[in-house]
Amino acid sequence: MGGVGLASYLLIHFWFTRLQADKAAIKAMLVNHRIAYLVTRCYGGSHSSIALIHAATMVTAGVFMIARCSPLFEYPPTALIVITFAGAMTSFLAATTGILQNDLKRVIAYSTCSQLGYMIFACGISNYSVSVFHLMNHAFFKALLFLSAGSVIHAMSDEQDMRKMGGLASSFPFTYAMMLMGSLSLIGFPFLTGFYSKDVILELAYTKYTISGNFAFWLGSVSVLFTSYYSFRSLFLTFLVPTNSFGRDILRCHDAPIPMAIPLILLALGSLFVGYFAKV
Repeated sequence: MGGVGLASYLLIHFWFTRLQADKAAIKAMLVNHRIAYLVTRCYGGSHSSIALIHAATMVTAGVFMIARCSPLFEYPPTALIVITFAGAMTSFLAATTGILQNDLKRVIAYSTCSQLGYMIFACGISNYSVSVFHLMNHAFFKALLFLSAGSVIHAMSDEQDMRKMGGLASSFPFTYAMMLMGSLSLIGFPFLTGFYSKDVILELAYTKYTISGNFAFWLGSVSVLFTSYYSFRSLFLTFLVPTNSFGRDILRCHDAPIPMAIPLILLALGSLFVGYFAKV
């Protein structure tokens, strides 16, 4: 865990000129064992590209470790029950916390914690391949959401509070479309990438016919509703409500330039089609 803390510190502290990044880096070094606290605090304080590295690699390393060590967890049944309950509670609690956030990057950070819960309880019901499948799908739409949010925050002079945005759909039509696609894939909208893994996880939990499986299914289903709520709430507050910014700030705003738009388009294609082709 010390190595994880050091890696987190070095990643976040790369932006050493920002006081918030300095504080977040120290927190990452000292409290890396409290992963939910670490993820949400450090995402809020770090640059969007650094937050993307955390979401795509570091926080998902635990899921990959459980999948790789699956023979060890199959022998004691109690271990799988604990993993299932921990994953279901993580998914539910992170989703309930996400609906209360006003910071754009923190909403996405709590959604990452919630999706990690799905991956964990998929391992707990002995469906490791589906868990890794959701991990892969999650990388596409979560990267799309983080980079789209970074585009908005950069154009808004590093403002992250959604309550101070609003009315940006006309100024950011491309970024709005990208965030909409990422959010729809996140909530598991039918036939998008997230649907093909999240729906299977819930279906397998329901057909497990055990107390832990039913517990995971019901908490996971409620978490889907909360995920839909905070995803559309962030879109609504950021892009659709009447603007809460000064007119001169809106006039200075610009959509993602071409070098930034190219990776967004590639990730959007992944968020739309990877789940379908990977399931075949």
